[in-house]
Amino acid sequence: MRRPPAPAVAPTAALVAALALAGCTVGPNYRAPQMPAPARFGEVTPDRAATPAPPMTAWWRAFGDAELERLIAIALAESPDVATATARIAAARAQERAARAAYLPEVNAQAGVNSLKFSKNAGLSSLSSLFGGGEAGGAGGTGGGAAGGTGGGTGSGIALPGNSVTTFSVGFDASWEIDLFGGVARQNQAARARTQAAIWNARDAQLSLIGDIADAYLQLRTLQTRETIARAEVDRQSRNLKLMAETAKSGLVPEGDYVRQRAQLANAEAVVGPIVAEGKAEMHALGVLLGRTPDSLIAELAVPRPQLAPPPEIPPGLPADLLRRRPDIRAAERSLAAATADIGVAVADLFPRLTLTGMAQLISTALGNLFSGDSLQLTGNAGAMFPVLDFGRRSSTVTARRAQADEAYQDYRRTVLSALRDVEDALIRIHTEQQRQAALKRGVTDAARAVHAVEARYESGLVPFGDVLEARQSVLSGQDQLAQSDGQLRRDLLSFYKALGGGWEDLPLAETKAGAASPAYVAPRGTPLVPGEAGD
Repeated sequence: MRRPPAPAVAPTAALVAALALAGCTVGPNYRAPQMPAPARFGEVTPDRAATPAPPMTAWWRAFGDAELERLIAIALAESPDVATATARIAAARAQERAARAAYLPEVNAQAGVNSLKFSKNAGLSSLSSLFGGGEAGGAGGTGGGAAGGTGGGTGSGIALPGNSVTTFSVGFDASWEIDLFGGVARQNQAARARTQAAIWNARDAQLSLIGDIADAYLQLRTLQTRETIARAEVDRQSRNLKLMAETAKSGLVPEGDYVRQRAQLANAEAVVGPIVAEGKAEMHALGVLLGRTPDSLIAELAVPRPQLAPPPEIPPGLPADLLRRRPDIRAAERSLAAATADIGVAVADLFPRLTLTGMAQLISTALGNLFSGDSLQLTGNAGAMFPVLDFGRRSSTVTARRAQADEAYQDYRRTVLSALRDVEDALIRIHTEQQRQAALKRGVTDAARAVHAVEARYESGLVPFGDVLEARQSVLSGQDQLAQSDGQLRRDLLSFYKALGGGWEDLPLAETKAGAASPAYVAPRGTPLVPGEAGD
């Protein structure tokens, strides 16, 4: 009595053991760094130290300028900087999808036709002659056709020299590398972290763009205010010179005083040109920031607008809140997470790899019976690769990944410290500029009073005309400095809002399809564009 065949336990046990090992993930597990933050900002007065910061949504509206808000809305929709950042998100999401696909087997379909003609001079020719007798397949020979071929032969059941055999095949092959030690899992972790970092970098690009537009716009408005002051001074000096010209003819005004007044007018006219040039440069900068030509906004931005009042100063909140609000800090943290996962990918390369492959084919020498059960051919294979000797290449890669993770951590620390410094710098600048502005206002008031007093003494002949010009120049200088201080205070408050890092919460973050960000890009014909994933 024959014993039944033993079950195939070994392959099944090997597969179960491989799947069990697949739960092992090598490399360090990521933990978000705990960056120590001070209890409060050093430049905040004690009575406001514990005051939480209000919501930072659309903080640029605090300047109360509809034109500024319109420019920001256009830039967020059309700026190349934002488009570049969103394109990087699309690329990161594509890399994340590719990393997820590594979990699954790769399946390929194949079809082919193969034709083989036997050589007349090969060793098979002599063997065929022994079994068939006479010259096999020679010129003018006779005999039966070989299977699937044509030509002469003796019907011996084998293909004769000079004959040909044609076979047809269709089928599928599949291969799957089992993630024994978590290398693929770490690749997915790194890809997800890089996608999140790209999103936060896009948020940071939005806020940077808004800050740059607001800064250029505020500088433009300050320059326009200074231009108004300078032109008003030119008009006043022109009127004074005209009056002095009439009185000089009568000999009531010394010729030297008339010459001094003419020199004063020339100096006032010389001040206007550089201010106008700086204002045009800011208009050019705004045009480029919006993704347009430099001269595209000159007509509308040249329209005079009312002087802006400085927005209110808001409490900065606690330093710990800054770590959650700043997009650049969150992007640096995500980059650190990706670099940590890369270590696991490199460590997994030190361990063995197990690959399963299989093939199912239909093979026949005739198309008529290709799709029949007898044409089925199955092939299976399991292979393992064991690293033995690579002269330190893999271990060096692990060392490099660890160094890159250390670099990412230091970059995270630097980003946090820079953020804290940005807030402290903005706070001290606001406080000192407020004090400077108060002093300038007092100075301008006193200088205006001094002008009236000096003019009265000049008319009485008690002081020379040079004292009058000096007093008037002091008023003009004070007014110009006060205008610059007003603009600087607004810019300091802008820097403060930027340093706090809020404002991105309600901003749209449009994502582009790969290859669709630029009209100049043309995908090859028939190339599908994979839809991007929406949301953060």
